[in-house]
Amino acid sequence: MMQTRVAIIGAGPSGLLLSEILAQQGIESIVLERETRQHVLARIRAGVLEQTTVDVLRRWGLARRLDEQGHVHDGMKIVWAGRNSFFIDVHRHCGKRFTAYGQSRIQEDLYAAADARGAAILHGVRNVRFGSLQGTPARVAFEHEGQAREIECDFIAGCDGFHGVSRPSIPAGNVHVFDKTYPFGWLGVLSETPPLHEIIYANHPRGFALASQRSPSLSRYYIQVPMGTDIAEWPDERFWAELKARFPQELAERIVAGPSIEKSIAPLRSFVAEPMRHGRLFLAGDAAHIVPPTGAKGLNLAVSDIYYLSRALAAFYRDDDDTLLEHYSDTALRRVWHSERTSWYLTRLLHRFPDTSDFDQRMKEYELEYLLSSPHAQAALAEQYAGLPLEGWQ
Repeated sequence: MMQTRVAIIGAGPSGLLLSEILAQQGIESIVLERETRQHVLARIRAGVLEQTTVDVLRRWGLARRLDEQGHVHDGMKIVWAGRNSFFIDVHRHCGKRFTAYGQSRIQEDLYAAADARGAAILHGVRNVRFGSLQGTPARVAFEHEGQAREIECDFIAGCDGFHGVSRPSIPAGNVHVFDKTYPFGWLGVLSETPPLHEIIYANHPRGFALASQRSPSLSRYYIQVPMGTDIAEWPDERFWAELKARFPQELAERIVAGPSIEKSIAPLRSFVAEPMRHGRLFLAGDAAHIVPPTGAKGLNLAVSDIYYLSRALAAFYRDDDDTLLEHYSDTALRRVWHSERTSWYLTRLLHRFPDTSDFDQRMKEYELEYLLSSPHAQAALAEQYAGLPLEGWQ
């Protein structure tokens, strides 16, 4: 039997960030992770950080390398076939910026901080299951290195992603799921080539495309592909040709092609489970919600969840006040639904849907024309793209 204040399920960015913030406030935790450390570090995920995410990492001393190596953006550009492009200037409209810094690097930084304080992290954990989530203490049973183990704790933080055990452990009828699956995915390539300077979204009759980056020498590009696409059908040569075909010529000529160091297809879906709490179990990050990557919100939402949850736990242990814990789900969901809407809007606007009528397509084109011509519309989109401010942030 092991004992701790908070049992954290999952050692991804959500779990390790929560563990770090709690530790800096004198709150003990144990992190349980199904995969090996090497597997966790090898995951290729998002890389565009909102200003709020950067602020959280800076506050807790986790942004030294980010500040040295991250690439700062003022907003994002939208281009589409045969029309003028336009730039959504988030900094001018909202006073905020974005930083391109890969999730794998954040993961490395969080592991380094955990190692420095001797954090309790168990990898290769199997068969995780919870005891009663309503009573005190809460219990987490699991297997590690061939032995049955158990943790007694005050709270459980479910930071184990969409396919983890935390959300399915909530009894049926106690969680409401909102789910939308899109009829396409993103084929993404990571390449050690100089990226385009800006984040660029492309709307084209052949499908959506995106130019992003992870560092000044590491490019990340995506193209829309139908559901069921076989990645084996997309050698590098075909990918680069298709990517360039979806960008205006002057941009296509600036794209530097090279061997891919990672290639994958990600399905697109919108998903929210609410409430994000059941008794002693609190959900955070992908365990509670998924957003289409069009809005660059997934990792940023995970960080805001952890900000709210760590703040609530600190108030409970410091002041014996459970008010913020009681309101955690409602508080987090306000930002979740705001980001869901932004990601849904951009996905609908910029992608080609197989069942889109001529009328619907023309409406999308005139929506883009409206954004091009209206500073007020651009300011509204900039505000949504930047993300809501963190409630209670000082």
